[in-house]
Amino acid sequence: MSNKIKHSGVVENIVGDCVSVRIVQTSACAACKVASHCNAAESKEKLVDVRCANSAAYKKGQQVVVTASTEVAARALLLGFGLPFVVLVSVLFIVLQVSGNEALAALSGLAALLPYYVALYLFRNRIREQLSFAIE
Repeated sequence: MSNKIKHSGVVENIVGDCVSVRIVQTSACAACKVASHCNAAESKEKLVDVRCANSAAYKKGQQVVVTASTEVAARALLLGFGLPFVVLVSVLFIVLQVSGNEALAALSGLAALLPYYVALYLFRNRIREQLSFAIE
């Protein structure tokens, strides 16, 4: 079993050590033969920035394969969905137990996400280094 997530793409732009690659992200069933008759199939185009030391080796329009390890994907999911969920639910239950007011608990839970996302924004460069793509 492969430990990498791979997407085929086309180099869109190269600036310094950053290569912008356009990938088509498809759902698992998008490649199915009957996908045109099903509402579950979907695909989206995304632009991925890949930092690499040898960016001069790539040309605009070149076909490449962008990879990320499953560990990177798991870390991204944790930062994007897991931790905010834990913060939201924890604050919700704590405020509900202390005050008994559901509206206050809901607003407090949502308000607790604000510092979390501000912290993510402030540490975005450090996070970008840890959650990076590579070109094969």
